[in-house]
Amino acid sequence: MQIAHELPDFDFVLRGADGRSALVNELRLEASFIITPRQLITGWAATDVASLEPEMLEPLLALDPEVVVLGTGEAQGFPPPRTLAACLRRGVGLEAMTNAAAARTYSVLASEGRRVVAAFIINA
Repeated sequence: MQIAHELPDFDFVLRGADGRSALVNELRLEASFIITPRQLITGWAATDVASLEPEMLEPLLALDPEVVVLGTGEAQGFPPPRTLAACLRRGVGLEAMTNAAAARTYSVLASEGRRVVAAFIINA
């Protein structure tokens, strides 16, 4: 059963993710990436949520989100407080969860027309 309605005008549709890979449209990604319904940024430098520095969020925040969904890999983890504070100072919410949960959450928020950016840490 499909939970979220897939908007036909999305350029990039996230079909699923786990700690090792993700499927965007028909492209299998095996490295960290950033996605919006209109943009896919591959080769994001993040490799571990615990070492995620505020400046690593700049490519996400440049996309003007109201919320960032952060996929932290196979297990849920949280970025350092200074990284969370960088989002809060800009009025942007950041939600950290496993990649599988982040993929589902991102898809629902995107289908609702929210200004959501998702970033996934892939540990291939």
